Amino acid sequence: MDRPGGLRERKKRATRTALADAALRLCVERGFDGVTVEQVAADAGVSLRTFFNYFSSKEEAVVAGDVATAAAFVQAFARRPAAEPVLDALRLALVEITADHLDRDRAAQLRALRRTPSLLPHQIAAYAAQERELAAAVARRVAVEPDTDVYPLMFAAAVMGTIRVILELWLDADDEHDLGDLIDVMVARLAKGFSAP
Repeated sequence: MDRPGGLRERKKRATRTALADAALRLCVERGFDGVTVEQVAADAGVSLRTFFNYFSSKEEAVVAGDVATAAAFVQAFARRPAAEPVLDALRLALVEITADHLDRDRAAQLRALRRTPSLLPHQIAAYAAQERELAAAVARRVAVEPDTDVYPLMFAAAVMGTIRVILELWLDADDEHDLGDLIDVMVARLAKGFSAP
């Protein structure tokens, strides 16, 4: 069995990333309907069978980068020191992830594709999964049961929704607002209604 950071796992992550990158790039270049899974696999240098080992559809591959970034954010939040206030942990996790994972050009490309109706269910499912993971991490941090206290679920839903708003503002800004500044505004505004219980 391969260790989480072992060679086999690294190769699998590299293949998944190559497929996701190829799907996004080709769909931006040719339009979503102008790309087949066969073309995505060929562009990534793998077989069609390998493609389906990683993704069930072209749609899933296109949103995979977005999914990975959301997952990395939740993991970064969960790793923050237990004594850190929840909103401080949120801000620092977001700063970490935006520095390491968020590329403005890639985000703009994905946003252009978001108008594709067949992508919407995949995006909603991906964000819902990360929202649940974030709620579980929040529940552990504030020592409540997610089944009996609505705080973790409300917090996670508000945060994930607000992140989407902040990203849209960042991408739409002609003067290229600093994303870190927008994150600070987001956390400050959440703090007015989301002090830890």
